[in-house]
Amino acid sequence: MKRIAVYPGTFDPVTNGHLDIVHRAARQFDRLIIAILRNQDKEPMFDLEERIRLLNDSVGDLDNVEVDSFDGLLVDYAMNVGASMIVRGIRALSDFEYELQMAMMNRRLQPGLEAVFMMPSETYSYLSSRLVREVATLGGNLEGLVPEVVRVALLRRHPAGGRRQAD
Repeated sequence: MKRIAVYPGTFDPVTNGHLDIVHRAARQFDRLIIAILRNQDKEPMFDLEERIRLLNDSVGDLDNVEVDSFDGLLVDYAMNVGASMIVRGIRALSDFEYELQMAMMNRRLQPGLEAVFMMPSETYSYLSSRLVREVATLGGNLEGLVPEVVRVALLRRHPAGGRRQAD
């Protein structure tokens, strides 16, 4: 039986912290699905199609990883794709409190679905998509924070960000 896991999120944009989790989770499961949440209430920097493209470009070297999108309940999506695990990244205690509540609700809704919490390496323990968007908007150096394809996409949106890339 294949071990299938879902790594859900908005990935707006995907960061090197996300990719750290993806690479490590891909070694643990036969199939890892990065599932981008389509949330009509949020106004993402990158539309869904662009986030899918950026993620595909960032994980193309991993044979057992695919990128998809979903709306509605995560547990319903996970069951539809045959997943038995949900992978979540945790950077800090505040993340854990939120993720624990979500995991317990998901278990209540679908008792056979487990949650696996992974911590990013220390290098990325502070990194979030929100911080990356802010650095890009304010013209900060994005090197080492995101894959090159994402850095280029951010610079296209925020050309002033290029002035400090050499810092």
